[in-house]
Amino acid sequence: MATPPQASPSPDRDKSPITAATTISPGSARYTPPNLQPDIASPSMKNPIMLLPENGVKTGSPIPHLSTPPGPPVFTMPVRPAAVPFRTSPATPQPVAFSSGSSLPTSSPPHFSNGSVELQQQLPSAVDESVPAGESPCVLFSAHKVLKHKKLANLPSLGFGVLVSPGRETSTGPQVIQRDPHRCHNCGAYSNLYSNILIGSGQWQCVICKNLNGSEGEYVAFNKEELRNFPELSSPLVDFIQTGNKRPSFVPVTDSRTSAPVVLVIDECLDEPHLQHLQSSLHAFVDSVPPTTRIGIILYGRTVSVYDFSVESIASADVIPGVTSTQESMKSLIYGTGIYLSPMHASKEIAHLIFSSLRPYKLNVPEVSRDRCLGTVEVAMAIIQGPSVDMSRGVVKRPGGNSRIIVCAGGPNTYGPGSVPHSYTHPNYPHKEKTALKWMERLGREAYQQNIVVDVLCAGTCPVMVPVLQPLANASGGVLVLHDDFGEAFGVNLQRASARAAGSHGLLEIRCSDDILVTQVVGPGEEAHIDTHETFKNDISLCIQMLSVEETQCFSISLENKHDIKSDYVFFQFAIQYSNVYQADIARVITIRLPTVESVSAYLQSVQDEVAAVIIAKRTLLRAKSYSDAIDMQNTIDERVKDIALNFGSQIPKSKLYLFPKEVSLLPELLFHLRRGPLLGSIVGHEDERSVLQNLFLNASFDLSLRMIAARCLMHREGGTFEELPAYDLAMQSDTAVVLDHGTDVFVWLGAELAADEGRSAAALASCRTLAAEISELRFPAPRILAFKEGSSQARYFVSRLIPAHKDPPYEQEARFPQLRSLTTEQRTKLKSSFVHFDDPSFCEWIRGLKVVPPEPI
Repeated sequence: MATPPQASPSPDRDKSPITAATTISPGSARYTPPNLQPDIASPSMKNPIMLLPENGVKTGSPIPHLSTPPGPPVFTMPVRPAAVPFRTSPATPQPVAFSSGSSLPTSSPPHFSNGSVELQQQLPSAVDESVPAGESPCVLFSAHKVLKHKKLANLPSLGFGVLVSPGRETSTGPQVIQRDPHRCHNCGAYSNLYSNILIGSGQWQCVICKNLNGSEGEYVAFNKEELRNFPELSSPLVDFIQTGNKRPSFVPVTDSRTSAPVVLVIDECLDEPHLQHLQSSLHAFVDSVPPTTRIGIILYGRTVSVYDFSVESIASADVIPGVTSTQESMKSLIYGTGIYLSPMHASKEIAHLIFSSLRPYKLNVPEVSRDRCLGTVEVAMAIIQGPSVDMSRGVVKRPGGNSRIIVCAGGPNTYGPGSVPHSYTHPNYPHKEKTALKWMERLGREAYQQNIVVDVLCAGTCPVMVPVLQPLANASGGVLVLHDDFGEAFGVNLQRASARAAGSHGLLEIRCSDDILVTQVVGPGEEAHIDTHETFKNDISLCIQMLSVEETQCFSISLENKHDIKSDYVFFQFAIQYSNVYQADIARVITIRLPTVESVSAYLQSVQDEVAAVIIAKRTLLRAKSYSDAIDMQNTIDERVKDIALNFGSQIPKSKLYLFPKEVSLLPELLFHLRRGPLLGSIVGHEDERSVLQNLFLNASFDLSLRMIAARCLMHREGGTFEELPAYDLAMQSDTAVVLDHGTDVFVWLGAELAADEGRSAAALASCRTLAAEISELRFPAPRILAFKEGSSQARYFVSRLIPAHKDPPYEQEARFPQLRSLTTEQRTKLKSSFVHFDDPSFCEWIRGLKVVPPEPI
């Protein structure tokens, strides 16, 4: 039982305003009408532990998938193509039948009843009551209950927050409503399943500001059961879809004239080995692209070559200089006779010819010094935009979703606009870099304004000057990914980057009960200042302009109590407005109700360790801009763990040690993985790698974020099954094979004894490769998959990600790694003798060094 917390110095307030986060101050008080509190209990519990089937892998998925192309077929270490390499509709509901019928009107100003009808209790939730409070596929809270006491709730060491994934698909799909929503005239919130309804007059009460609103008679009913027919009054997640009824010129089409194009911008300064890998990946990419997708191909070096698809059976390109950004050169392209974007079904043969015609770099110049004019992206944007709006029979047709530019880079941008000197020792490098950063960010913002996402896929051993390229990807809503070469992982990412669907014009609105304050938002967006006071009198919602709407993205939102909470529940509503790839305007509304408690123990029992760890990690990584910052953040994690033990744990009698609260026993181990892993530790070899990983992590979905913090360890068993084990070095048993999933990397480790048996090792390796492909089939970026034997040089990647528990006493090893009990005495002796001594502390040694007793394993 946890003792009442005490006040302690704050290790980390994490509330400084910075670029990737949105920090706001408390707004003015909301209008408070007569208090009409609902009185419905809702159970709250921890997430159930998901058990794996016999083979340790979830082989089926309730999530509907769309067909996508297989991975590149020609690689030195091929991964077996998964049945569905990547889901292609992350940000959209399933296609709906568009109706031209008239829409229902929005809520009218409130007209009060004559008092003869009493306010009815709200509808019971249509969601299964066994589902914990605060549970939704798109919304994950760090706790399913909220502490009433401000002083305790706002302790920053544990904190309270929520992860919102606006584009995440749900297993059953959201309730789809083809009419306008009813919104509160005071604060702008949407009617929902927790709203109190006057069934006699159809009036409904806002859960956020308590204002009473009219529904123009739509919610008038004989009984509460009738109101269940309204999806927004029976489901916590609904999608309102606006189709042609409000826009007479709207034509929902997805043919080759309007499908969003993909333009490849390819580095032509590659040596022979890299070029061969790139050509294999590009040929596989062409074979995978849907026939109606329009494609463009541009090469860049010292000049820019824009390939023309109007010339049949030959690779023909128009060449313009790359030294300056000349509008005249681009006009000659745009208004010329060339065809630079063509549907794949008409240009596949030419595309293959173009890629086969690529030649390696001939001059005797080091890779890093070769002239590359990445201002080529500006040319690609001009080609996508074209000379004028596409008109057909007087109807305007806009591309569905975001267009994509995919840069395939093998070195830095050293020539033309946005370039930097190839050497850091250049006397004017700092100034040149500053100028290049501004230019790249401006270019990225222009791309975003034109609904173009720029992904930068880098490969090879040549440094690409990540700090210069990152703003281009970030500002446009894209990603920058580093690869070892242009082979396997690069080819898969090339396909997944082009196939993933993205909504555009995204806006996230956050509304909370007046007791709750949003203090920080971390994710792929920026604060939007939108004046809605003409429509809503007191709308103080926080609005975030999203750079794109994709399933792979997530926003981390930190919350605090404004004051001690007196009500039994607090409410949260997240509204995501965007245009999907089918050109429909969507308003996705998610409403969550959490119970409030005074008991610290009840609160701790509702804490979701993994969600809390991800939120803490995103807040921490936001401040780790350099290696020295990363070291400081390791110390901050140490202080955080001590502070949680001090405030929520209990002191051992006659000792200075504190027991870590057992209710959150998984949290300290997750934070230990964070402090020693690639995001903060010394595993990665270059700061560019850490920078790219951190950028990916800050925007990543919950699932990928969790894997990037703490690796998942799966041991191969006879018959092709897998056993999930703690990520400890005790899993390195010589007669087994182990798969380690660390988010952006998946490692397959073969023990020396197993590797010596050719038959068994081949079967185990095949099973492990299949598993690696399956667990990463929906992931973007696709992870690097490496296989190696015990004792090899590459095995260090595997060992460094495991907690070194071999130094712990046997009783502690067995408690935290029960699989050891199945080993014979001889096997345990052999395992113990296989470890090499080094100074890294185990988890138990680390936490005891903080004067904290580790919690008992679950």
